[in-house]
Amino acid sequence: MKTPLFSSSAKGHRETSKPNKQVLSLGLESVGKTQLLSRLSGRFSTPENFRGSTLACDSYPDNEISWVDSPGIYRDSETETANATKEALSKSSQVMLVVKADRAVEQLHLLLPMVEGKAGFIVLTFSDRINQQPEGAKLQRDLAETCTVPVFLVDARSFGESVGDEIRNAVNRDSFFRFQKSDLDLLVTDYPPPEKHIPKTELIVGHPLVAVSLLLCPTIIAVTLANRFADWLYAPVTTIISPLQAWIENAPPFLASLFSGDYGLVSMFPFLILYALPTIIIFSAILAIYKSTGLIDRLSVALHPYLRPFGIGGRDLVRVIMGFGCNVPAVIASRSCASCSRGACVSAISFGSACSYQLPATLAVFAAAEMSELSVVYIVVLTVTTLIYLRFNTPKVLRMANNQLLLPDSDPLHKPSIRGISREVVESIHQFVIMALPVFAAICFVAATLAYLGILDALGRILQPLMALFSLPGEAATAIALGSIRKDGIAIGLLDDDWGALKVGLENPAQVLTAVYLAGVLLPCLVTLYTIGKEMRWAFAAKLCLRQMAWASAFSLAIAWIGTLFF
Repeated sequence: MKTPLFSSSAKGHRETSKPNKQVLSLGLESVGKTQLLSRLSGRFSTPENFRGSTLACDSYPDNEISWVDSPGIYRDSETETANATKEALSKSSQVMLVVKADRAVEQLHLLLPMVEGKAGFIVLTFSDRINQQPEGAKLQRDLAETCTVPVFLVDARSFGESVGDEIRNAVNRDSFFRFQKSDLDLLVTDYPPPEKHIPKTELIVGHPLVAVSLLLCPTIIAVTLANRFADWLYAPVTTIISPLQAWIENAPPFLASLFSGDYGLVSMFPFLILYALPTIIIFSAILAIYKSTGLIDRLSVALHPYLRPFGIGGRDLVRVIMGFGCNVPAVIASRSCASCSRGACVSAISFGSACSYQLPATLAVFAAAEMSELSVVYIVVLTVTTLIYLRFNTPKVLRMANNQLLLPDSDPLHKPSIRGISREVVESIHQFVIMALPVFAAICFVAATLAYLGILDALGRILQPLMALFSLPGEAATAIALGSIRKDGIAIGLLDDDWGALKVGLENPAQVLTAVYLAGVLLPCLVTLYTIGKEMRWAFAAKLCLRQMAWASAFSLAIAWIGTLFF
């Protein structure tokens, strides 16, 4: 019989009181903290700062306990995260250390000095990687004696409610971390780290070209499948809503513009449901499989040395790739990035992640201009300019040689967890519904109001004289303005009503490429900007916009004037 995503017994345990005890979980990246806390609480996480600190965490309410998931530590140079974690630790009354069972002693060497004297306990995850009897039982006893706290051995992906109750009961026990480093050193002899042995079939995954290809696969598959699905359903859906649009158009002009027209909520709703949502679902499912099997860690380790000079890491790149599905969940997912690298990750998403609106609109422009070969050129230009942008706009500490991952490169891949994949997909949809949908509706109303008042047309006229700098006709200014609000505005501003031909006089490939690049990169769309402001504070969002405008303009000038040498 299949176990439900959240068991009924866990639900019954949690239904009553408001949490009054906070337990801070601490561990390295990819030790199973998130899966463990999800299984314990049976709930989705809620973002919050740990009590009285600056550490951004995910909280999992569980009856009287609030399990707080601190960001996984995975960089040697993680000074900012380490400082924030120490601040949170100083304010915490209970700490749960989470380490991998087969690397317990190795990881505890790093973590125990941070929690000495604190109340808490230890959870060993990935119990399937050791022989639970007798090796697991002996490891539990030895660690409990050495650290003077309870030790639990679990498979974070699947454990019974009785084990969950034992872990919850440990919160009420007065056990404190007390240990001698010499005693911990002695355990290394009995429990050495596993030998580095990677099967040849898995070793191939670590090749940089293979790693890049595997990370690009979710984008290609998600966009291709979602677009085919959307194209198949678009005509029937528009046929269904056409009578509603016709009825709306008889309303007073302002109300009609809010719900119909180019930016009306009803008019744009099919694009959201048919293009964006399926892309997010497919994308989330593929990335969840990568994460559940441990493939994400392997790809992160393989690519990190090549990305470090640009100020982002292998784990950050996963969020940037996610942005090709939708920038909103990608920015939200950056919560699990290291605190000192989160700003760089969000900047990369905003600048270089062509979302499921932007990429199809861009490809539609190339197709209408009969220059489909520009699609590859566009992706290459977007990638190169994003890397240059990051190289000059990320903190120096992220580019230093000592900025290495603490993730092991020898952990074997394992079977995917259906429960874990389901949880990831459901949570992505949940975040999309509670964050993206309301903002989408608000942006539709704002854009429709601006269009009704003529502000968008006025903005286009103001920008027209500047278009000559980019070797573009003045009419292209409308696409630049619309693309800064919604990324499908690129196509609305450049294509005719049926998206079959250009309505702006772009005479050569350089002009077409410059127009779509400038419209797509000049600013993040309003939905992304709102999410960045809410997640990272509005001062950060404002600074990001000014910096992105300057660099996007400079790159567009380079594209335009280099293009004049060839066309």
